[in-house]
Amino acid sequence: MIEKRRTFAIISHPDAGKTTLTEKLLLYSGAIQLAGSVKGKKTDKHAVSDWMEIEKQRGISVTSSVMQFEYNGCCINIIDTPGHQDFSEDTYRTLMAADSAVMVIDASKGVENQTKKLFKVCLLRDIPIFTFINKMDREAKSPYDLLEDIEDVLCIKTCPINWPIGCGKEFKGVYDRKKNEILAFTANNGQREVDTDELKIDDPDLDKKIGDDLAHTLRDDIELLDGAGDELNLDDVRHGRLTPVFFGSALTNFGVEPFLNEFINMTTPPLPRKTVDGEVDPFDDRFSAFVFKIQANMNKAHRDRIAFMRICSGKYEKAMEVYHVQGNKKMRLSQPQQLMAQDREVIDEAYAGDIIGVFDPGIFSIGDTVCSPNAKFKFEGIPTFAPEHFNKVRLKDTMKRKQFVKGITQIAQEGAIQIFRELDSGMEEVIVGVVGVLQFDVLEYRLKNEYGVDIIMEGLPYDRIRWIENEDLDPKTLDLASDTKRIEDLKGNHLLLFTSDWSISWATEHNKELILAEFGR
Repeated sequence: MIEKRRTFAIISHPDAGKTTLTEKLLLYSGAIQLAGSVKGKKTDKHAVSDWMEIEKQRGISVTSSVMQFEYNGCCINIIDTPGHQDFSEDTYRTLMAADSAVMVIDASKGVENQTKKLFKVCLLRDIPIFTFINKMDREAKSPYDLLEDIEDVLCIKTCPINWPIGCGKEFKGVYDRKKNEILAFTANNGQREVDTDELKIDDPDLDKKIGDDLAHTLRDDIELLDGAGDELNLDDVRHGRLTPVFFGSALTNFGVEPFLNEFINMTTPPLPRKTVDGEVDPFDDRFSAFVFKIQANMNKAHRDRIAFMRICSGKYEKAMEVYHVQGNKKMRLSQPQQLMAQDREVIDEAYAGDIIGVFDPGIFSIGDTVCSPNAKFKFEGIPTFAPEHFNKVRLKDTMKRKQFVKGITQIAQEGAIQIFRELDSGMEEVIVGVVGVLQFDVLEYRLKNEYGVDIIMEGLPYDRIRWIENEDLDPKTLDLASDTKRIEDLKGNHLLLFTSDWSISWATEHNKELILAEFGR
């Protein structure tokens, strides 16, 4: 069963077509019959992977969705990560649960800023990266320029698995280098079955089918690629040194099925995972998993809280007893579920590579390990990424303090925001840090709609934060610049907020014993 598992994340810059590609992959599994639009219009069918109300309104992915489906004998787990730049911290953490990544690139724009950030996280994980160059049915850069962009900006070799024939109105299809044949393009409004004609490169009807100029260019391109391009080396692929590149159009559903078939063939079953004492093999009989995401109120009627766990080894069985390492106690995972965005199904078993959601009464945190009682693995922690924007947040109605504290604490535990407070202060007024400013809108929306709380937000001038590594150091004794603020997080860790690099230099120069870190523990 484990050999048939594939678990991957889809990453991209906003608007590159990531959610659309996810929808089309689901089409081939039979999980959905018609792909939804991802535009923010009331009349449109919303994408299955976008389940939160604010996502439907804005036509963006705010939260990571987890979807599982069967295809060609394989069990595939897709993690549809938020593509919007303001949700990158959630995306970083989600990549910790994937064994490979599919990088979606807009053919007219090439590698964009958000793609660079996400790519770096993939490199840290040493995981395979597959590239789908999307929107070939629109005007696009030269495929050579796109490959050069990937190699120069991301410092990874490329190997085109197929090659585009034209673009935009002149897009005629792709050449499959492995089969030495042409898949001709016919638009079909996103339905599952694509009308295609398969032609060999030496077919006498080729010039008439795609035009003399494109046929001549294609023959030259093939000769150049075969002579000068990087060869497909699966060992390089599996260690993130080379990315297989596919061209297509997710919106028109062209090139998606060939991509999915090749992806399954090239990817591996679940990979070993690092613990504080070594590695855990996915084929180890002992069960182990770690929490990489927590989401409250997926079912608004039940006010529930779900912990998403990536199974790393062994098999989950119904009602089995597990050990929660951080809580230092045995427990039973309550009603494990597999999910299709907000839809869920209670399961009796799951294997390494699978992602399950379990009911969380408030005991789990991101990075926690659960395992068989006789195993006691402890996976390496997931780092806390430094927020870049800060607001002071307080209640409008002080009578709702309890709801405010519960709501803001739960949302922080999900990892969507980070909460800090000034030293020796309570929770009536807190400092909220986020990676991107749109997360402030999400916070305000969720507090009002899920917890019935109205808030007042006030911008703060800080844009740099550092954790104080010295555990026995009293931050009140530090000699700091006047624009530096002393704060603490909910775990009691001490931090400093700065407005400039000069203020950071002042702190370290005037306090020789001070040790600052850019990532939290």
